[in-house]
Amino acid sequence: MFNPQLNTEGNLKHLLTIEGLPKRILNQILDTAETFVGVAERDIKKVPLLRGKTVCNIFFENSTRTRTTFEIAAKRLSADVINLNVGTSSQSKGETILDTVDNLIAMHADMFVVRHAQSGAAHFIAQHVPDGISVINAGDGRHAHPTQGLLDVFTVRKYKPDLHNLRVALVGDVLHSRVARSEIHALTSLGVPEVRVIAPKTLLPVDVEKLGVHVFHDMKAGLKDVDVIMMLRLQNERMSGALLPSAQEYFKTFGLTQKTLNYAKPDAIVLHPGPMNRGVEIDSSVADGSQSVILPQVTYGIAVRMAVMALLGSGYPSSLQAAGGQPSQTGQPSVGGGNGVNSNTGGSA
Repeated sequence: MFNPQLNTEGNLKHLLTIEGLPKRILNQILDTAETFVGVAERDIKKVPLLRGKTVCNIFFENSTRTRTTFEIAAKRLSADVINLNVGTSSQSKGETILDTVDNLIAMHADMFVVRHAQSGAAHFIAQHVPDGISVINAGDGRHAHPTQGLLDVFTVRKYKPDLHNLRVALVGDVLHSRVARSEIHALTSLGVPEVRVIAPKTLLPVDVEKLGVHVFHDMKAGLKDVDVIMMLRLQNERMSGALLPSAQEYFKTFGLTQKTLNYAKPDAIVLHPGPMNRGVEIDSSVADGSQSVILPQVTYGIAVRMAVMALLGSGYPSSLQAAGGQPSQTGQPSVGGGNGVNSNTGGSA
């Protein structure tokens, strides 16, 4: 079956969605990311894989955290980076998306990192770029956020290496969350046997069970014997109408507190894609607590985005090793260390 993300040799040429990607590609990205984890610990935090390449961050939707980590990832690969401020660019003067992209192609850009409020925007751009230029979807509407899904699974794998024996629960606004869709596709494709979603009915897509998940509307039942808890941000900017009685009521029923965390396994880990709404989705005592791996998510996100860019821009493992990437020797990290991220900071995942 034709997959627009793969070239004729079956290698990655764009990263638009996790859905439909072969398991070997997902493992290849995660394994390659392992070789980049240690780069951040060097005195010189660079490898020359994308030297001479130009990466354009085209964010039609506000973001701080995602755009910054993509920029850091590209610079650590020695690429030249252009951050296009769409709010002050020709887009605000009526220029179409393709006109913007065509002008960047004329400037010999090699890779586009695209975020857009409309689902399918990255696919649309990928259909119109010439061979040799790659497109990475950094989030499109409610549809997908593949690098976030990959970095979350990478984080899980670091702390819980045996994915085939895990119960994972996603808690919160699944309906509006592109992160949730990407996480579900990644987890099920990599063999996690049980993925649960816990949310009020108003925040679940119709027929969500078709994604291969078990649905719960109660935290006690949903978190029972869970190994991994992935909290989701309330996507208030994408909601229309009164889907929730109030933020306080939501936190009372679906917020992650120390009490509700105790329903899961004693060694369960807690993730959140950020930005967090403390006191709405998660209590600070949990976000900053011993079972939180929220800050390591951010650290590993750079390594995962480096891996995606390296595979798209410079080839495959032989060229990566030649450039000095080595598997991480850090082993399984310790849990905890907290987050310290203020609520409502950064860009939306």
